[in-house]
Amino acid sequence: MAIRESTAEDVEAIARVARASWEADYPDILSRETAAEGVEAWYAPEQLEREIESENALVPVVEIEAEIVGFAHAVTDEQGGTILRLYVAPEHRRDGVGGDLLEHTRSALAERGAERVRAMVFADNDLGNEFYRRFGFEPERESETEIGGETYRETVYVADA
Repeated sequence: MAIRESTAEDVEAIARVARASWEADYPDILSRETAAEGVEAWYAPEQLEREIESENALVPVVEIEAEIVGFAHAVTDEQGGTILRLYVAPEHRRDGVGGDLLEHTRSALAERGAERVRAMVFADNDLGNEFYRRFGFEPERESETEIGGETYRETVYVADA
């Protein structure tokens, strides 16, 4: 397993991991159509390329045998760092990929000066919420996100970088 910063050549693989994760994780939260719209909006090639090239964003990927099996999307700002998304392909879960990716991303945010790290997860995503709690993140507040014209609750977690 190797973790590295993504490049523009990784855009399709990142979108594939996102799509597989949304299909596996959100069938009880999002309709199939809404999930498809969300993936297309959040992981459109030009959007991903802008994020990968942004000075304020981190988009590390995890490779196993030259295949991208996970990624995170984090940003730095005046409040520290925020992990907007962290996904691992369903067939590679429970192998330590997510934990290694989370720790890598936290460390990278700390190197950029973040003292605190926030993470966002759908409030109804039990596995995602448990994941962040297992790594020492504490719920800070709830917020909302919009996908396909619908509003969904998110839990915002916080932990030291």
